Amino acid sequence: MGNGTSIGRVRGLGSAREGAHHWLIQRFTAVGNLVLALWFIVSLLLMKDLSYGTVSAWLAEPISATAMALLIISTFWHARLGLQVLMEDYIHTSGNKFALLTLLNFAALGGALFGVFCIVRLALGGA
Repeated sequence: MGNGTSIGRVRGLGSAREGAHHWLIQRFTAVGNLVLALWFIVSLLLMKDLSYGTVSAWLAEPISATAMALLIISTFWHARLGLQVLMEDYIHTSGNKFALLTLLNFAALGGALFGVFCIVRLALGGA
């Protein structure tokens, strides 16, 4: 890559121009999680009781179901981003890093899909 000079040895090893995007997405999901979690807590506090029937009826409303699905998706996405940074920083073997990042992606996607499936099932009146 270079002729042995200092600049030749480090050229191409700089920023991949992905860090700022990753950082911004982490902050956006954090703000989204904060707003949606506050909405969720206030909604629970305003319910007359927390029985299965009451919560199911509440989740059957389109706005509640949509906001809950967004909360689930945003939470899993935010967790994936944070754990990805942790793994990239502290796991140095490339094979292990690849395997764990793949496992992390599957776990985050699976958890988010399962949560949204449960919300849709409750919203559509399933048992």
